[in-house]
Amino acid sequence: MRTLLAFLIGSSLLAAPALAQSTWTGGDDQPASPLACDATVTAVPPGDYNGGEPTDAPDRNGKPLRVVDIPKLVGVGYFNSTASGIQEAAKELGSMTVTTDGPTRANIDEQITFIDNYITSGVDGILFAANDPVAIAPVLKRALEAGINVVGYDADAEPDARQWFVNQAEPNGVAKSMIDQLASEIGEEGSFAIVTSTFTTPNQARWITEMAAYAEKCHPKLKFLETVEAQEDNILSFNQAQTLINKYGDELKGILGMTSVATPAASEAVQQNNLCGKVAVVGLALPNAMKPYVNNDCVKSTILWSTVDLGYAAGMAMRAVADGTLKPGDTTFKAGRLGDLQIVNQSQILLGAPKVFTKVDINDFDF
Repeated sequence: MRTLLAFLIGSSLLAAPALAQSTWTGGDDQPASPLACDATVTAVPPGDYNGGEPTDAPDRNGKPLRVVDIPKLVGVGYFNSTASGIQEAAKELGSMTVTTDGPTRANIDEQITFIDNYITSGVDGILFAANDPVAIAPVLKRALEAGINVVGYDADAEPDARQWFVNQAEPNGVAKSMIDQLASEIGEEGSFAIVTSTFTTPNQARWITEMAAYAEKCHPKLKFLETVEAQEDNILSFNQAQTLINKYGDELKGILGMTSVATPAASEAVQQNNLCGKVAVVGLALPNAMKPYVNNDCVKSTILWSTVDLGYAAGMAMRAVADGTLKPGDTTFKAGRLGDLQIVNQSQILLGAPKVFTKVDINDFDF
């Protein structure tokens, strides 16, 4: 983590193409694995299962399940849509009831308290999206020790603290989409900054790690300026984007939004400063939130996956884990209407590649 923080606050960042020089390895301290600069895709076997197992779990095969879904926070569009996908899976299965509950801000201590309370009250399964992969691990391990099935989605924990993780897109795939799109909009030598949730949010830390490696490999002249935290808060995200605009002036050519809150908030800041066409916003966001900015040509694109499908796959995985039909050694998972999903990275179910939504097709999607 010291390496991560040093990269984020290092005084040399403004003087050079820092992405090309950085040794940032992200919150998990694992090396990056940048994809090919072209569209080449190489299939990789998942490897040996490294997830956890519940202790003395009762036979739940085909029996009704009581499941709680505890995302990073509740009350935002992203997790409202994953919750709707989980409910779709529960309705289709007809044997699983799911309650979505959690903190109203992306706070790991509050998230741990929610999980702990549901372990005490007694549930059959816990679905989660972690605010911090390490801090959340002990309480999830307590859930496993209590015989509860545990499945993650969106943001993972340490692998042995859950059974499976539904990965919306592999981090290096997100990185490639984000950096390729950014370079296409600001040019190969443009300067940009990043608005993220927190430096320790696992999926975003890993995405940024992979972006650094991919940029060094495929777009080495891009110039990184700064990463700022915005806590997945709309007002703070807008204010952080405004600060970047004021701080860097004409030097700032692009803002990368790492959350579904930061990207539209940064777009609004660009629009209010009459910088449409001068400062590009590239990021992850729900299509509905970005339609106003894409349709009026202030922003060219937004990148995401189907968040409804992500929740749906997580719900299906929970039922399969409880039934014993999803087990260590599997290389694919049959996820209802989504068909067969690939298992990667030992214990992850891959939803698929990210999608770039543009003015051509963004109005065809409603989530």
